[in-house]
Amino acid sequence: MMRKCGVSLLACVLAAVMLCGCAGKEGAGKENGGGKGSQTVSEGANEGDAAHEGNSAHEGNSAHEDGTAPEETPSPEPVVFEGQDMDGNTVTSDLFGNSRLTMVNVWATYCNPCLREMPDLGELAGEYDSADFQLYGIISDVQEGADEADLKKAEELIEKTGAHYPHLLLNESLYYALLTEVTGVPTTFFVDENGVVLGAVLGSKEKSVWKEIIDGLLEEL
Repeated sequence: MMRKCGVSLLACVLAAVMLCGCAGKEGAGKENGGGKGSQTVSEGANEGDAAHEGNSAHEGNSAHEDGTAPEETPSPEPVVFEGQDMDGNTVTSDLFGNSRLTMVNVWATYCNPCLREMPDLGELAGEYDSADFQLYGIISDVQEGADEADLKKAEELIEKTGAHYPHLLLNESLYYALLTEVTGVPTTFFVDENGVVLGAVLGSKEKSVWKEIIDGLLEEL
């Protein structure tokens, strides 16, 4: 019972934070000329697409002022979680090992920019060999154990947008694994086959821009 209450609280906090961002005007994209807008959480944030900075473990080393070699930064920790998909099946972070690159799109049922880009994401999911690329969604405002009405609403939106790839329901494990620094939706993570986050993007983008990002990451892996 305590665990269920904890998950409910996390979901409420996350949903409240993201709802604050939905009240703002959708901005025009400012990156790569292909943004469709984003829903951010503070008035001071730039409208439109914005790169979501990773933690220091993902940043490169820089030389010390005295000219000596920089200290080696620790290797990024892999993402570890256990959750459920829309059908109630257990899904774990082992899924990252099934593909060289995984795109994880965090969306919400109330988020118009999320829904507008999901048809493109559905197309992208089917255009690559699954050994190279796979796509998962995380529904940030629908949690495990949600009411049937909430699940049905999410299912209808997935069907309507053609986002025919797996979608995971929010739980405590997923929240702490990936979503603690999410400040708005959509937020998209790119993860390698070892479960290490390569980068994240806040905001929606055109299909051509996502494809360019995906192809570039695949070339680097």
